[in-house]
Amino acid sequence: MGGHLKVVTLADYEPLARAALDESAWAYLAGGAADEITLRENRAAWDGRRLVPRVLRPLAGGHTRQTLLGREWPHPIMLAPVAYQRLFRPDGEHASALAAAAQGAGITLSTQASVPLEEVARLALAEASRGAVWFQLYVQHDRGFTRELVQRAEAAGYEALVVTVDAPTSGARDRERRACFQLPPGVQAVNLIGLPPRPSAALPSGASALFDDLLHGAPTWRDIEWLTGQTRLPVLLKGVLHQDDAATAASAGAAGLIVSNHGGRTLDTAVSTAFALPRIADAVGGRLPLLVDGGIRRGTDIVKALALGAQAVMVGRPYLWALAAEGALGVARAIRLLRDEFEIAMALCGCATLQDINERLLAPTA
Repeated sequence: MGGHLKVVTLADYEPLARAALDESAWAYLAGGAADEITLRENRAAWDGRRLVPRVLRPLAGGHTRQTLLGREWPHPIMLAPVAYQRLFRPDGEHASALAAAAQGAGITLSTQASVPLEEVARLALAEASRGAVWFQLYVQHDRGFTRELVQRAEAAGYEALVVTVDAPTSGARDRERRACFQLPPGVQAVNLIGLPPRPSAALPSGASALFDDLLHGAPTWRDIEWLTGQTRLPVLLKGVLHQDDAATAASAGAAGLIVSNHGGRTLDTAVSTAFALPRIADAVGGRLPLLVDGGIRRGTDIVKALALGAQAVMVGRPYLWALAAEGALGVARAIRLLRDEFEIAMALCGCATLQDINERLLAPTA
C-alpha cells in the first residue's frame, strides 16, 4: 500500500490506513470521546514541551536498554493493548505480535483481542530478542471467569497483568455512533467466549441503567487487592491520572502504573498524559515504575516522557495505522522508525543512556 518511499514517519501511515479501512473501522480506530478534546490535547501536550539539549558529552557506546519488572528491554517502547485488531488486517494481533518481537518491542495483548491469547504468546515468546509480553485485563463481573482468564495468561507465559481501571463504562464516542459501528462477522472477543451473562433485573421506573445496573459490576480497589492475591504475576494499573489514586495504588499491591486516558476514548476533557505524568511521578516517589501512553508519535516524545518520570512508553494508534496499511511489515517498520528517532533525539540531547535523561532537559512551562 503506497510503498515504503512514502513512509518516513509514523504519521505517514495514517492516510494509508484511512484509505485501507471502511468508515466503521476507521471511526473505531481514529475516534475519541465526545468532542475529542482530550484526543487532540494528548498530542498537543507533547508538542508543547521544549527540549534544552546538552552538548559535547561522551556518547560512544550508548544504548537504549532499560530494566523493568526484572527483565531487560532492548528499548523502552511497547505496543499498547488495542481490541479487535482483525478489524484492521486479517491476521490482526498475530501480525502485531510478530512485528513487536522482531523489533524488540514489548506488547500488551487486549482482553478483547480477536485471536486467542495463547496464540499471541507463542508467537511473541519465540523470539529471543523480544521485549516484554503482557496481558491487559478487564476485570469481569464473574470472578470465577476472571480467575480462569488470569490462569490462562499465566500458563501461556505472559509476564505481567495490565488492569485497565479507567473504563467502568464506555465513553460517549460520537464518531463511532455516527458511523453506526459494529463488529463485522468473524471478529469478536474470542478470549471472553464462555463468560456467563451479567446478572440483570428489571429496573423500576426512573432508575438509571448505568448506576442502578451496569456499574454494579464495575471494579473497585477491593478487586485489585483480590486480584493480586490470585496471581503470581505483577499487576500494573492502566488509566491512572490522579495523584491520590497513584498513592493508593502503591499500597494496594500494584507493581506499576500506566499513565493513560485511554487514548482520549473515555472521559473527554480529561487531562493529557503529558500533564499528568510528572504529577504521578511526584506522588509515587520512585516506589513504582511508570509507563505513559497517549499521543506518542516521535522519538522526541519518548525523551520528554522519560524526562517527566516514565521508564517506558506505550504506542497505540500509530502501529494500527501501520498494521492496516502494510500488516506485520508495517508494524515492524513503524517500531523501527520510532526507535531510530529516539536514538537520534537521545544523541542530540547529549544522552548516551536512559539514565542521562532527566527533567533538566526540559524547558520550564509557562
